[in-house]
Amino acid sequence: MRLLEERIAREATVLAPDVLRVDMFLNHLIDTALLDAMGREFYRLFEAERGRITKILTVEASGIAIACAAAAYFKGATGAMVPVLFAKKGVISRTLDSETYAAVIRSFTKDSLTNVSVAKRFLSTEDNILIIDDFLANGAAVRGLREIIAQAGAQLLGVGIAIEKGFQPGGAELRAEGVHLESLAIVERMEPLQFREQN
Repeated sequence: MRLLEERIAREATVLAPDVLRVDMFLNHLIDTALLDAMGREFYRLFEAERGRITKILTVEASGIAIACAAAAYFKGATGAMVPVLFAKKGVISRTLDSETYAAVIRSFTKDSLTNVSVAKRFLSTEDNILIIDDFLANGAAVRGLREIIAQAGAQLLGVGIAIEKGFQPGGAELRAEGVHLESLAIVERMEPLQFREQN
């Protein structure tokens, strides 16, 4: 997605050879016009799944805004907008059901293990899921969400990523496993910033 690549090239900061900061337009201060364009592009990329997707799943917190922008374009079989479901991080709070699907993921940016969970009442065998997230590096968050989907007996239809780090293994591994993965921008190298050509 040229618009996102241009914003990354113009405004993002390379903090380390494998760390890209985009908090000035995507995951702290949010450019809602850009977010809307990203949601529309995810809708185009997952055209084959329109009408089949029942929920969009992400992980709190940075993926929520992007998932909501995408959900605004997707409608289910009944014509109603597809809801966004997010996996909560950390210890299960007293306000969340004790009956949950859970997985452990390793945060790339924080280099730590995190519990993520989804209440069982929000995910079932009837669900067809589109995962949406902000970054893909080693694929740990997506794998954790896939584990939760499998526990529920739901079906994964695809994975949409805002920014994929193409020089890290997550994207290649998921594609090799047959996952329908679409990334809006794929960074091939950080310094200087170079993007993978896409259709």
